[in-house]
Amino acid sequence: MNKSNEKDGSYRDKVSTVDKDGKRVWIFPKKPIGSLYKARVWVSYLLLSILFIGPFIKVDGNQWLLLNLIERKFIIFGVVFWPQDFHLFLFASLTFVVFIVLFTVIFGRIWCGWACPQTIFMEMVFRKIEYLIEGTSAQQKALKKAPWTLPKIFKKTLKHVVFLVFSFAIGHALLAYIIGVDGVRKIVTHSPSEHFTGFIAMVLFNLFLYWVYAFFREQICTLVCPYGRLQGVLLDQNSIIVSYDYLRGEPRGKLDRKKSEEHKGDCIDCSICVDVCPTGIDIRNGTQLECINCTACIDACNGVMETINKPHGLIRYDSSNGIKTGEKLKFSGRIAGYSLVLALLIVILSFLLLTRDAVEVNILRTPGTLFVESNDGIILNYYNIEIVNKSFEDISIGLDLMSPIGSISKKNILIQKNNLMKTTLTIDIPLEKIRMAYTPLKIKITLDGEIIEDINTMFLAPANKLKKTKK
Repeated sequence: MNKSNEKDGSYRDKVSTVDKDGKRVWIFPKKPIGSLYKARVWVSYLLLSILFIGPFIKVDGNQWLLLNLIERKFIIFGVVFWPQDFHLFLFASLTFVVFIVLFTVIFGRIWCGWACPQTIFMEMVFRKIEYLIEGTSAQQKALKKAPWTLPKIFKKTLKHVVFLVFSFAIGHALLAYIIGVDGVRKIVTHSPSEHFTGFIAMVLFNLFLYWVYAFFREQICTLVCPYGRLQGVLLDQNSIIVSYDYLRGEPRGKLDRKKSEEHKGDCIDCSICVDVCPTGIDIRNGTQLECINCTACIDACNGVMETINKPHGLIRYDSSNGIKTGEKLKFSGRIAGYSLVLALLIVILSFLLLTRDAVEVNILRTPGTLFVESNDGIILNYYNIEIVNKSFEDISIGLDLMSPIGSISKKNILIQKNNLMKTTLTIDIPLEKIRMAYTPLKIKITLDGEIIEDINTMFLAPANKLKKTKK
């Protein structure tokens, strides 16, 4: 990295993956080696295992995690949520956003480096495939510049075939959380003509994943992801980030053991921290949008420090204030405020979940209908009833007309588990019991003999007949 760029800050005016002519700079990072990288590998294996095993875990015959946007059906950790639970989704989303904000204020972009699907797939799956097929960073660079010979064609073809296979595997796993593992199985095992729309959507989604990891790659993090741009607002001087200790490292210079006394800083300007960076930045320039806190530079620098008999930590997890003053993280007013808001949201969300009804009933007059009057003085109205059974058991609900005196056509309705039922019913009331053209009705809903809800609706009657009745 040009030191003049470091001093005047011009490095912030450009992206490391784009040159001055606007052309793509292809990144060939060296493979990291170190304790933090090993830890990230194990975390990635755990998360990948959850991704691929998750769709096959079922609770009472239902997928434990399902986000079916098409049918508006959501199952989260075995609990079914319907569109009627939108308020819960809203509060859960708000809680998650506040958590992300608070987490970023304290720990920076640790999510990006350790748990983000883009990072895990790119660095722990597709990057490893490249190392296996095309070799080291230097060998990959040489292969890219080499003419198209049979060995190069073979390696490139093999890599992209494997990329396609893994892209389709990941795509199928992700889709299993959206349309369900049974839905994916039907699309895969049946003829494409039977599920043509689903088949085309699946193929396009998988090809999109292949394009991302074969060609677009780290530009998702540097150009597309909004979270990287948010860190400029969320981070403060006490946020824990991957930091270069410039007080200890500067002035940097090449190591010359014969003139070691002239070198004051520990940084020997080897640029290995830049070589291993998956987004191509120089962490020594300070916090940058492109940094995903993957810790590759920490492992690389620690390895160099061991070689020159210097202590670890020239690049480490620390805050800006920690580098300047050696102070540890403080519980600031900002953190306290976020924590309080987060705690309140968690309490509200927990209350809503605990008091959530397993059954929801909605009764409304059938649109576009008036009333029917029989010869014996009975007024009849039509109603639409919608019942959501959010439990994993078949249930039967009872309906009783509380006021005024009349009868309801359906006293009991059976609803299958985890299902939405829409049906119609009629309510009839003798004309002499009606005093208003629009009469309020109260219907009692029972489940296993217990009242679960009272529903209020309206009953329509002929106003002219009511006047005659009053006389």
